[in-house]
Amino acid sequence: MKKSIIYGALIAAAIVQTGCTKDFDEINTNPREVTANQFNPNYLLSQAQWELSNTGYSQLLFESMWPQVLASTFDYYGNGDKYTPSTNTVNYQNNLWDEEYRTGSLVYEMQNLVRENEAQSNLLHIGTIMKVMIMQRVTDVYGDVPYSEAFQAKTGIVQPKYDTQQEIYNSMLTELETAINALDAAKATPTADIFYNGNITQWKKLGYSLMLKVAMRLTKVDAATAQSWAEKAAAGGTFTDIADNIRVRGDNATGFGNGTVAALRTASDYLYVKWSKTFMDYLKSTVDPRVTVISEVPQNGLAANGNQDLAGDNSYARQIGLPNGYELGDGARGIENHPQYPGATGTGNDIAPLGNYSRPRTSLYLDRSGVNFLYTYAESEFLLAEAKARGWNVGATTAAAHYANGLTAAMQNLSQFNANGNIDNATIAAYVALHPLNTGSLTTQLQAINEQYWVATGSTFNFIETWVNWKRSGYPVLTPIVFPNNFSNGTIPRRIRYHSNEMAQNPTNYAEAVSRIPDNAGDVFNSRVWWDRP
Repeated sequence: MKKSIIYGALIAAAIVQTGCTKDFDEINTNPREVTANQFNPNYLLSQAQWELSNTGYSQLLFESMWPQVLASTFDYYGNGDKYTPSTNTVNYQNNLWDEEYRTGSLVYEMQNLVRENEAQSNLLHIGTIMKVMIMQRVTDVYGDVPYSEAFQAKTGIVQPKYDTQQEIYNSMLTELETAINALDAAKATPTADIFYNGNITQWKKLGYSLMLKVAMRLTKVDAATAQSWAEKAAAGGTFTDIADNIRVRGDNATGFGNGTVAALRTASDYLYVKWSKTFMDYLKSTVDPRVTVISEVPQNGLAANGNQDLAGDNSYARQIGLPNGYELGDGARGIENHPQYPGATGTGNDIAPLGNYSRPRTSLYLDRSGVNFLYTYAESEFLLAEAKARGWNVGATTAAAHYANGLTAAMQNLSQFNANGNIDNATIAAYVALHPLNTGSLTTQLQAINEQYWVATGSTFNFIETWVNWKRSGYPVLTPIVFPNNFSNGTIPRRIRYHSNEMAQNPTNYAEAVSRIPDNAGDVFNSRVWWDRP
């Protein structure tokens, strides 16, 4: 990875000046400088792929707990667990914006380098697919954002307009179609592609699977457009098995460690971040075999709880999720007053107040060179199941069969972390057979499909997608945490406020975007983006 991920800032200084003296070029040229025509644009692709995947705290702090996958009593996580402000709230409000636009700039520069080079056209079109992945994340989180004028500061556009989310979605769909159709396996393929190693067939499947995801976001706001593009995606050919999953493995030894793992291995996070009661209760309600794969209860006592070299107990009966919305202690909102508090572990001065609650299993999730998941076959199958349940023409496969495929794949995904995630095929098949899709009412089907989507994305730590699809679907039905001084009016946040600098640095366009936020709700955490309808 170290060889292929090279930050694209090398291009920024790639200007060779000329003068009137015969030898000026030779004298004034830095022999170590890399000019644009010398730089390999493939390196920008791998850098962008890595940055897109490695979000760390930028999704962990908010989106892991808003949809009640994880829970914590630690005040640093109050932003996510209780929707309460802290000294880090504004930083993480800004982080995702900064990271995604930086990543998008890498893709934009890559495309500029190959735009006039027909031999490198695959890199151009893969760049478009990458751009859509990046910008869908941005607009799903913030709403109307700079799109058509984004990434163009070098040309003088330093106050880009905010495109409406409707315009952005329409553009993403048409751009995806153009890019997919133009991909050509007979031409040069990417040489530093850490998604698919230059496999154009898989890039086409990603393009159509992404088209499906983009289309399905529109189910409540523009069902006709959603149906048209979902049908087109299905006809084109979406993911076919877990080999198509987009996952990026870290390489901690060379400085590319997994950001989420680094966060969760922080001493306080390791002690106080747990699976939520909502999530664990859902899994245990059907004796889901994932319970013992993804969770463990630490050994007794505070010292053992904090020892990251000690494996916990992953037996099924021991697993208990931590309720969201509680603090440490026995106060009015203290976890010790919860009616189902399982008690602390340890004795004397070695007491672990959360010691009986389940944490993410260390041997599965906390490898510093571990995997980040971006989009999986399980997700695309659940989306196809929903499309079919709605009566759309997405092929002959039934909604129940797509659902079974998605559930099977979601369990198989865990093996792509490492061998500790293996669930044997017979166990998976037996569970799937016992829990088919109830094909009664549409509402019943939508609930089952999207609850499993929640589990699939939550168990692969793809928390932004967990939260965003919860907003879209409304499933699972969650009870908001109502905690004093919360920043979302006692509701689960549905968007992140715009970057705190935008009001000062891009005031006119910022103000116009805020004026378009649905229901005149303003730039707050409990307002909705355009496609997010009740």
